[in-house]
Parts: sequence; C-alpha cells; structure tokens
Amino acid sequence: MQPAGAGRRTWGALPPGMERRRAPAANRRYRQRRFWDGLYRREGAEPREWLGALRRFLPHLQPELRPADRILVLGCGNSALSHDLYELGYINVTSIDYSPACIAAMRTRYACCPSLHWAVMDIRALAFPDATFDVVLEKGTLDVLMVEETDPWNVSPQATATMHRVLAEVSRVLRPGGCFISITFAQPHFRKPHYAQEAFGWSLRHIACGDRDAGTFHYFLYVMRKGQPLDPTDLALGRHLHQPPPPPDPPPPPAPPDDEDYLFAIQL
Repeated sequence: MQPAGAGRRTWGALPPGMERRRAPAANRRYRQRRFWDGLYRREGAEPREWLGALRRFLPHLQPELRPADRILVLGCGNSALSHDLYELGYINVTSIDYSPACIAAMRTRYACCPSLHWAVMDIRALAFPDATFDVVLEKGTLDVLMVEETDPWNVSPQATATMHRVLAEVSRVLRPGGCFISITFAQPHFRKPHYAQEAFGWSLRHIACGDRDAGTFHYFLYVMRKGQPLDPTDLALGRHLHQPPPPPDPPPPPAPPDDEDYLFAIQL
C-alpha cells in the first residue's frame, strides 16, 4: 500500500521554504458543533451512513465481537449502526456524539430498545471510568479530525496532538483484551503511524475492504487489541511520527558571473 518514495518522507516535516496550505473553508464546518446540530435538526434520526451500512463490513467485524460485549460507538451521528448491532444480538451498546440535537433524535427514535444508551460527549474527554468497554468502534469519526489537513504526509502538530488525545482516551476506557475498531478511507501509510503508538498498549492490524466493482473506493478496517504488543514494523512507524524534521539542505554554491569566458578558463 505504500507509494514509491514513501520511505523518504518525514512525517510532519515540510520542505524548506514551503508553507502549509490552508484547507478549503467548507471543510472547517465539519469541526463545528453548530454545523452538526443544524444538520441533525433538519434530518432528525433518519439514518445517514458514512462509509456504508453495517452489512458492508460485518464479515470483517463480526469475528471481533461477542454478544456479551460492552460496546462504545464514537461519534454515532444518525447512523443505524448501533441499532443494527442491537438487532444482531449485541444489545449492550453505548453511543456518543457531541451534538445534543443528534442524541435527542436518536434517543427518541430508538426508545423501544432500552439497552441502547445515548450520551452527549466529546471524544477527546470520555466521561467513563477506566476499562469500561470490551469494544470501542468508530466509523469515519476520526476522519473529522483531519478535515482541515491539506497534505496527509505532513499532518499539522495540532491535528496529531488531537488524534493522540482521542486515542489515549479510547485506550483508557478499553479493558485489557478489548479491541478498538476503526473504519475509515484513510490508507495505512497515513493512518497507522497515529495508531501505532506504544503508549496505547495495543497491537495493530488492518484489513482492506471494498466492493468488487472496478472504480469503487476501498476502505480500511483497523483492529487494535489492548494488551498485545505492536509489531516491530508498526512500532517503528509510530516512532517515526514524532521524529523532528531533518535539518534543511545547505544552500547551493553561488552561480558564476554571467560574463565569465568559460573557453579561456579551460586549462589545457
């Protein structure tokens, strides 16, 4: 999956003299609560599926789940994911979103399912005790942390720090042996360095998924198992994320004067 030349890039480092471009202004709205509140007031709990419905990735997800698992869904939105899990027998599901309008709509829509729990919460500061959940699941939520980034090879320190903060919270609320499952369009060479941090105390693997139709986008399912070690290759990726940028190349030597006669300068 790694493009040619990927090993020569330094994560977070920009070439000398190059400034970080600005993301389109429209992208910033995805980081704003008022945008999501307005969306959910208009749509209510009518399902909207980012990256597709549960059936699309269930064959890869189901081996990681047990009926008795305590499951946390991050950034649930108005996806039917939590209810679809409930219908399959995974009844202990807690879903959070930082939009009050979203949670109010979902709580009303699924009031007939008393073991589905809904809460307004920021994924950067989870209000749960340590080791509360067997499974933490997100589908496209962490992608929102990157919407203002213009170069996936050079993620800003702010976005990197926010991602780390969220993942540290996920690790904290996972019980030993539990797993974090992340479903995203982000390719491994862009996303794995963020997930492969030794401080989180989990292993990491990924599966490429997608429809067989030509031209369709693939997505990736990352599985992190709490209490298992990282593969050395992944560990190196994680360490590379925080390496300081290399020193700039020395300036080139000055060009010779334009009026120099090169023919007479040749020593015969």
